Amino acid sequence: MHEGRTIFAQLTDHLPRHEFNRCVERYRGNYRIRDLSCWDQFLIMAFAQLTGCASLREIAIGLRTQAAKLYHSGIRSTGARSTLADANEKRDWRIFADFAQVLIRQASDLYAGEKFGTELEQTAYALDSTTIDLCLKLFPWAKFRRTKAAIKLHTLLALQGNYPTVVIITPGKVHDVNILDQMPFDAGSFYIMDRGYLDFQRLHRIHQHGAFFVTRAKRNSQLLRRYSRPVDKQTGVRFDQTVTLSGLRSSQQYPDVLRRIGFKDPETGKRLIFLTNNQMLPALTIAHLYRARWQVELFFKWIKQHLRIKTFFGTSENAVKTQVWIAISVYVLVAILKKHLCLPYSPYTILQILDLTLFEKTPILQAFHPPALQIQPTDDDKQLCLQGF
Repeated sequence: MHEGRTIFAQLTDHLPRHEFNRCVERYRGNYRIRDLSCWDQFLIMAFAQLTGCASLREIAIGLRTQAAKLYHSGIRSTGARSTLADANEKRDWRIFADFAQVLIRQASDLYAGEKFGTELEQTAYALDSTTIDLCLKLFPWAKFRRTKAAIKLHTLLALQGNYPTVVIITPGKVHDVNILDQMPFDAGSFYIMDRGYLDFQRLHRIHQHGAFFVTRAKRNSQLLRRYSRPVDKQTGVRFDQTVTLSGLRSSQQYPDVLRRIGFKDPETGKRLIFLTNNQMLPALTIAHLYRARWQVELFFKWIKQHLRIKTFFGTSENAVKTQVWIAISVYVLVAILKKHLCLPYSPYTILQILDLTLFEKTPILQAFHPPALQIQPTDDDKQLCLQGF
């Protein structure tokens, strides 16, 4: 039975509070804290993400307008703007990073086995990065170029469900290929990446873990063809070859065989050449897998447009990482809510509905499925007869 709880309170019911407390205890987040606990900090920052607040002042105004409903929504203390700013600056960002991983594991269980446009039983991930430009004077720790600062979000996106599983935040000058040294690889899974990650020594490490990769070949790659498989060129596949690396250095870095697939996109006419260590899947499936890599680009575009990760409430590295990880937690929470409630809407639509109904006291499912508006006919609604003159 609904007891008049706000949508925000019902939304946070999907957050495992005991797991959050364990993350806080791990890094002593509430040590000597008199006001604004880590949980309240998380809820307030999540409120800012859901409502699109662009500054600490907007957060304070938004909370003040809902002051009568905050306690019953789970927010026990709001504190002053300076208190929230200090919390973002000083409390360990790893609290929120670890909690985001808890939510990611929940999403992984919910979306396991979900289809994403290709007939693939194994889990597939897309790996890429996006750059967020910053002011060098305000963010000197994130130096990118001589007169520019930036951070990179290196993201491993699960294509079943389109949610991030690994996010590594680095200064902008860190090259993408170096992130492969920090990535975990699951045996049997597929990892799809662009040419920026083409490093044969690191790709061989993926192969040794029993995982599969799909990437694009560079023009100057030195390859020796062993044999070719028959292909149906009407599907767009131009060739399917088993190759080895013939370069002196590259052949030592990757001594095993590779598969080289040529594909011509029937829609754009663009020719692409893929490299993979998977010898079993049809060539057309490999091409479709690489096309699915575009989902990570759409993910970056979505979070930049609809979450607050381009303007930051603090300038320290800790404050930036705290805000980014809470934004990722909100995104994954929306994915969990979508699955739990079997919602047919996109994440953008869910966020829009939550923004408008966050402090309404109505069952959360009813907010996404409002009753149809019934208009009672009146005498004024009757069409009058027109008579000719």
